[in-house]
Amino acid sequence: MANVKQQIEACGYTYNPPPDVVPNSLKALELTELARSVGLHKEIHDRLMHAYWSEAANIADQDTLLELCAEAGLDRTEAVEALAEKRFRETVHAATREAHKVGINAIPAFVLDKRLLLVGAYPHDMFEKAFEQLAEAEAKTEAEAETESP
Repeated sequence: MANVKQQIEACGYTYNPPPDVVPNSLKALELTELARSVGLHKEIHDRLMHAYWSEAANIADQDTLLELCAEAGLDRTEAVEALAEKRFRETVHAATREAHKVGINAIPAFVLDKRLLLVGAYPHDMFEKAFEQLAEAEAKTEAEAETESP
């Protein structure tokens, strides 16, 4: 648990999740997809992450979720309609299936350059190191290919 706390705080949040709730995040993911479709993905994602990790908000509660999304700029009426219609449910399920195919079984998870999987929350410098290692590996592969060519 201490590692999770450190990772969350490294991402800029105060570690204070709801003590007795592990939310079902399906509706939050659906509204994040709605937000993506109207150019508000970052705003909604950041608001929901902060609300859950720092404010102990139950993001599974639809009224709470709708209020948080409205605060971040998403039209509440459209959000209610999207949830009622399950407009983005298949998008979320398809993304989940695709994630499982590449070995992702927890969030957050990041696939870098289609070659490296990082599961968990990591500080920014970890990503910089990962990209440096990928670049070094790519340069090595290219150099080896050049020495093998006639």
